[in-house]
Amino acid sequence: MKTGIHPDYHEIQVTCSCGNTWKTHSTMSKALHVEVCSNCHPFYTGKQKIVDTAGRVEKFRQKYAKKPEAAAKSA
Repeated sequence: MKTGIHPDYHEIQVTCSCGNTWKTHSTMSKALHVEVCSNCHPFYTGKQKIVDTAGRVEKFRQKYAKKPEAAAKSA
């Protein structure tokens, strides 16, 4: 291998939005923040979790929720 062309690896702290933290090696020299990790991702946990960063899911639910007066008319 040639010397002087490879990036330096640093030990960094990775923090997930769920609060999980761990250390890893990376070419980045600062801490890394991630939104989803293996402790909170639905594929690994088996639980359904909606990752909603901008409130889009709540807007959808409000838009298509049945209105109380519309439900009374249909009944």
